Amino acid sequence: MSLPSASEPAESSPAETIDAHRHEMPDVNRNPANEMSRVLGTEPVHLAADPSGGAIAHWHHDALHDVVEPMTDHVIMAYNGAIQRMERRSGRSIESGTFRRGVVIIIPAGSSSRWDIPKPVDVVQLYLPHATLTRIADETDTFTPTDLLERTAHPDHITSRLLLSAADVLEGNTALDTLFRQQLTDLLATRLLAAHTGRAPSYRPAVGGLAPSVLRRAVERLRSDADADVSLAALAADSGLSRFHFCRAFKESTGLSPHNWLRQYRLEQAINMLRDPQQSIALVAASLGYASQTAFAAAFRKLTGETPTDWRRRHG
Repeated sequence: MSLPSASEPAESSPAETIDAHRHEMPDVNRNPANEMSRVLGTEPVHLAADPSGGAIAHWHHDALHDVVEPMTDHVIMAYNGAIQRMERRSGRSIESGTFRRGVVIIIPAGSSSRWDIPKPVDVVQLYLPHATLTRIADETDTFTPTDLLERTAHPDHITSRLLLSAADVLEGNTALDTLFRQQLTDLLATRLLAAHTGRAPSYRPAVGGLAPSVLRRAVERLRSDADADVSLAALAADSGLSRFHFCRAFKESTGLSPHNWLRQYRLEQAINMLRDPQQSIALVAASLGYASQTAFAAAFRKLTGETPTDWRRRHG
């Protein structure tokens, strides 16, 4: 199906209709992932959401010719599918571009667009509350953020690579997925402030790592059982630092982000448990907080190159 030219009106979504949506306040009950499910007619492949707001979702969906209603969060997308041309209509403005790896799409909160995408799409989306953007601006000592710029297939390899990494890291483990999503959201918010507000912020780089006692408390929390609160908010609160500065200092001290540290620690736990033939793989998965044995096996294979069953057979 060919896309309408810039001179042709959108058949099923007149410019006047989108204009009316563009400046209306978004419905506070309109969850971004739910709105995307409605428009795309499918559920996300993966979804890592935070009850306090914000989420990362990985979608595979068919061609799209529809209007996405205004939402409460900013939506940032990174494309991962076959190269294709697309069109986006916002009010009377028409933007066209080429979807490919390395480009991003930004839909500011409250904005509505008519999308015409002729082929199937593989995309990772970040739903970013404006409050998060404001918090990161405060924590990094940057300016108070203005509105994000709308972007359509805009080249930004850094943002694209960061967001697409979520497609490979979400593991079906609540603690790990939450910590990863929180870290990635803060990192992406920092990048958006730098590249997509029309003003370049400047922030002071972190100097040095965590004090030994603070690092010890952080490690003790990360080593707690699978039901413990190992969120970035809890770790930062223990340290007396902001989330932004805690992550930077923790990596300076350990060489790893909090998420990667916990991921490595859970792998070591898994290996120790698998050495015991009395422990079933299903029990190991449940003990470590994985949603299913399948999710655990996939995560284990990603880190070791073999399934838990194969590892146990080889080391038995």
